[in-house]
Amino acid sequence: MDWQAFWLTIRLAFLVAAILLFLGVPVAYWVTLSKWRWKFLIEAVMLLPVVMPPTVLGFYVLFALGPRSPVGRAWMALTGHTLAFTFTGLVIGSILYSFPFAVQPFSASFSAIDRTFIEASSTLGASKLQTFLRVILPLSISGLVTGVALSFAHTMGEFGVVLMVGGNIPGVTRTVSIAIYDQVQEANYAAANDLALLLLAMAFAILAVVYGLNRRIWAIWPWK
Repeated sequence: MDWQAFWLTIRLAFLVAAILLFLGVPVAYWVTLSKWRWKFLIEAVMLLPVVMPPTVLGFYVLFALGPRSPVGRAWMALTGHTLAFTFTGLVIGSILYSFPFAVQPFSASFSAIDRTFIEASSTLGASKLQTFLRVILPLSISGLVTGVALSFAHTMGEFGVVLMVGGNIPGVTRTVSIAIYDQVQEANYAAANDLALLLLAMAFAILAVVYGLNRRIWAIWPWK
């Protein structure tokens, strides 16, 4: 069992899920409530990772983080190395790839809120921030939990973007999905099966916990 790849994958998934929670909530809130005429273009861009082949996204992210891009040159001037084929670059690529899997559940939960609750909060003199923290956020917990869990699980199973942006550097960018691919290439099917079963079990556990929480603990109305 390649535990080094496993713990690196867990660290990557936790970081990506946490960052997407803070980035995705305001974006989903804006998408849900904004009346801007052209916001559908923003929504289309956000959903591109869902329909775009991972290798295509990974190629453009690799180019954007490479030494020839402004971002890559600036990072290299500050740190002495490029973002490509580093754990930091892997985090950036994973955030872009998993972004819609967090934002969509967030947005769906915001859309499901009864607008009379928001109007009542405003009538009582609450600011937009107070309304968001005291009304919208508590009523959206179910969607937030789902978005975080999906982005975590999706990051754990990444392959194309990880391979393009991070390569296969043990202890740095080698995730479980890459380790499985390596074991299959070496015809070591027993080791590949162990890693695959581990990912399968974790994915099932995450989904089971999410559905259980959404059904019982985070439901708006008391459960019987």
